Amino acid sequence: MLATQDVWPSSTAFLTNDERRERLIQKRHIIDLQELSFAQEAAEFAATEAWEEDGSVSAIDWFRFNCKMTTGAAANSIAVGEAMHRVPESMQAVTDDEIGYAHLTTIVRTADAVGERFDERRLLGKARESSPGKFFYICHHYRHAADPKSYADEQAEQVQQRRLKLSTWMDGSVLISGVLDPVGGAAFSAAIEPLAGKSGAHDDRDLEQRQADALVELATGGRSKAQIQVTASLETLRSLPGAAAADMEHCSLPISSKTVERLACDCSVTRILLGSDSMVIDVGRAKRTVSGPARKALDVRDRGCTWPGCERPASWCDGHHLKHWASGGTNQPDNLTLLCGRHHWMVHEGNWQLVRGDDGRMLTIPPTVTFGPPSRAPD
Repeated sequence: MLATQDVWPSSTAFLTNDERRERLIQKRHIIDLQELSFAQEAAEFAATEAWEEDGSVSAIDWFRFNCKMTTGAAANSIAVGEAMHRVPESMQAVTDDEIGYAHLTTIVRTADAVGERFDERRLLGKARESSPGKFFYICHHYRHAADPKSYADEQAEQVQQRRLKLSTWMDGSVLISGVLDPVGGAAFSAAIEPLAGKSGAHDDRDLEQRQADALVELATGGRSKAQIQVTASLETLRSLPGAAAADMEHCSLPISSKTVERLACDCSVTRILLGSDSMVIDVGRAKRTVSGPARKALDVRDRGCTWPGCERPASWCDGHHLKHWASGGTNQPDNLTLLCGRHHWMVHEGNWQLVRGDDGRMLTIPPTVTFGPPSRAPD
């Protein structure tokens, strides 16, 4: 049992600033070493039946209640402890105070995600020169380059988990709660941000109230697409193997090449294309989006979403290239069709295929499933 004086901070009132810095750095390193030790024992504990003997439903559940941890922190500790044999150089780097335990957690989670494609030495070099937050972001690009399909599948699953709950109080007020995927959240943020600014010096509304007012204004002001900035390489846009993910304004994490493909198809996207040397080679609105007379003609011809059974009007739809312009597709009428946001997403991220039959009607082909439950059918 630790004595109070071992854990309670002593007075630092008479320390110099240099001494304060050194003490904090040393204490953080000690905490990281303790985290390592804890992770090793946590994994060993999880492999026993001790947690079950105490009536817990899982080892993570046991840690939540007995070690006063969040679910994520407990899961990370067990994962790090179980993966120590896979990341010996990273373990040593924590011991030598070259990286922190937060870096190590991200390395382990990345190793779990990419499997045999994991390159510890490459990631460790990035960890040594990056903060934990920046390194977490870098690892998402690394995951996309190593396995773009799995990365896109994860983002697709996040879209399937979108939820919005509305409930009404006795006084008629509406409570809103929910969760959006990163891309959907970015689009929502981009839509309300211009409307949520202060209207002048007299505006004493706080941010939450301004955002609520912006949502109402957006809902009552008609449907207009938010403009979103996407930064990607040509390799990403063309879905070439080993290409990094893309960066999206208002989005906390990189997005997959599948999502870039859809956004570049016909959305209000400002593109920034980077060359192989990361130099900007093109900035501007995508020239291949369907607009002007071509869009009006498409609206008149299709009248709405052409996905069989969908009744979304043309004003709710994007112009979809049956053969994407990045792959040589044109803006000719026979290569274009209208799709609502839901079905446009299903073609790109959802891996459905859409082809025009001989009679001009659109035919849908579900994604090929080899293992696991069948894909979710369209709404």
